[in-house]
Amino acid sequence: MSTKKTMTLNLTEAEMNALEELCVEKDMSKTALLRQALRLYQLVNARLRGGEKLFFEDEIAKEKKELVVL
Repeated sequence: MSTKKTMTLNLTEAEMNALEELCVEKDMSKTALLRQALRLYQLVNARLRGGEKLFFEDEIAKEKKELVVL
């Protein structure tokens, strides 16, 4: 098991509100939600580096929109 490290994260009020809303919606702690978000970003980044694209698809409207990650 890897050693855990502590960090301080400063968020704006809007960012903290968004984090808290997601925690309630997903029934997760802030730490768990941020860990999941980091793993998701790593996965997306790896796939984009591999030349893949990320899309959102609206099946009803038959539309696809590419998500551009900077």
